[in-house]
Amino acid sequence: MPAGNFPKGAGIAATFRLNHVETLWNGRFRTEMQAENALSCGVVIVAAGRGERAGSHAEGPKQYRRIGGRPVIAHTLDVFIGWPEARHIVVVIHPDDEALFAAARAEALPDDGRLTIVNGGATRQQSVLAGLEALSGKEIGHVLIQDAVRPFVEPAILERTLTAFQHGARAVLPAVAVADTLKRADANGNVAETVSRSGLFAAQTPQSFHFQTILEAHRRAAASGRTDFTDDASIAEWAGVRVHLVEGGAGNVKLTLQKDITMADQRLSHGLPDVRTGNGYDVHQLVPGNGVTLCGLFIPHDQALSGHSDADVALHALTDALLATCGAGDIGDHFPPSDPQWKGAASRIFLEHAAGLVRARGGTIMNADVSLIAEAPKVGPHREAMRRNLAEFLGISLDRCSVKATTNEKIGFVGRREGIAAIATATVVYRGADA
Repeated sequence: MPAGNFPKGAGIAATFRLNHVETLWNGRFRTEMQAENALSCGVVIVAAGRGERAGSHAEGPKQYRRIGGRPVIAHTLDVFIGWPEARHIVVVIHPDDEALFAAARAEALPDDGRLTIVNGGATRQQSVLAGLEALSGKEIGHVLIQDAVRPFVEPAILERTLTAFQHGARAVLPAVAVADTLKRADANGNVAETVSRSGLFAAQTPQSFHFQTILEAHRRAAASGRTDFTDDASIAEWAGVRVHLVEGGAGNVKLTLQKDITMADQRLSHGLPDVRTGNGYDVHQLVPGNGVTLCGLFIPHDQALSGHSDADVALHALTDALLATCGAGDIGDHFPPSDPQWKGAASRIFLEHAAGLVRARGGTIMNADVSLIAEAPKVGPHREAMRRNLAEFLGISLDRCSVKATTNEKIGFVGRREGIAAIATATVVYRGADA
C-alpha cells in the first residue's frame, strides 16, 4: 500500500448504524437487523506496565499520572466506556496498582457494569493474553487491544476499524505514514545509510482482531516460548493472519517519556474548550387516562399523555437537546413516529441512544436540565426520583441533573390542562479533534 493511501469509507460505519437503528450503547434494545450485523466488540486496555522510561513519580506509573487534572488512564477509559460498540471492557493492571486504579476509575465515566479488572504478567505480551482470556466465553466476536497510555484515540479511528471489520478484515491496525527521513546507524553512531520511507508506517493502537483468531495466536506464541513480539499485530503476522491498515491519527500519541506526559497535560490544560449547549422542546396532548410518564417515572393522574411512544415529554426534549450538541438531527430522525416498532416504547431508549451518540463522538455530558410546564400533576413530590432516573439513564452524577416545574398560570393549552410541555438544556464537552 503506498504511503498515505488508506482505505476509504470512514463514515460507512456511522451510516450503517444509523440506517439500522443504531445499536444502543447499553445493549437493552436491538432490532433483528442489528442482531444480525452486531460486531460484539470487546476491549482490552493494557495498563500493567511500570513505565520506567518516564521516570519515577509520586503519582505512580505513567498511566496514573495526571494530565488535564485526571489520570491518563481515566481519559483512555472514557473513550471506550463512551463507545457504543464496547460490550465488555477488560483492564489489565499490575497487582501493586489496585488502589491506584480504583482511584483513577472513580474519575472516569460510569462503566455500566461492563468493566472487568485482571492482573497482568511480567511482559506486555503476557498481560494481553490475560486480558484476552478474561474475555473468553463472553460471546465476543472482535476485540480491540489498547495501550492505557494512548489517551487521545479519536472516534474516527474506531469508526474506521468497524468499517474494516464489516468488510471482512480479521486484523486491523491503525497507522500513520512515516514522514521523517530515516537513517540507519552503524556501531560507531555514524550514518550507515538512508532508509527509504516509502511504504513505511508507524503502528498505533487500538489494534483490533477477530477475537478467536488473536486469542489462539497469543496462546500459540506463549506455548512456543516466543516473548519478543513488540505488538499484537506482529503476533497476528507470525500466525499467518493478514493485517489490514487503516488511517490512524497524528494526535493518537503514546505517552512514553516524561516530556510526552508534560505535553499531553499542556494539550488538555490550554486552549479554548469545546463546550456545547443544546436545547430541546416537546409537548404532548393530555387525554383521559390513569397517569403520565415524566422523566421515566409513572405518576398516577386522571389524565394521560397521548403519543406514539410513552409520550414522556421530558425525555423527548432532553433527547433533542443532546442530539443538538453534535448536530445529529432530532428524535424524529432516529425514531420516526411512523415506525410501528416504537409504538409504546419507553422513552429512556431514545435518551440513552442520544447519550451513546454523544459519547461516540467524543462528548462528555456535563449537565442535564429539564423544565416541565404543567398545571397538574404536581412534580415536586417526584422531583428527586426523576433526577435519579436522569442520572441513571445518562450515566452521570445526580448533582449534574436538574428537574424543575412551573404552571402556565392557567393561560393557553397548558393552562386549560390540554397538554404538558417540556424545555430541556444539555451541556456537553467534546474532545478536540486533530487539525
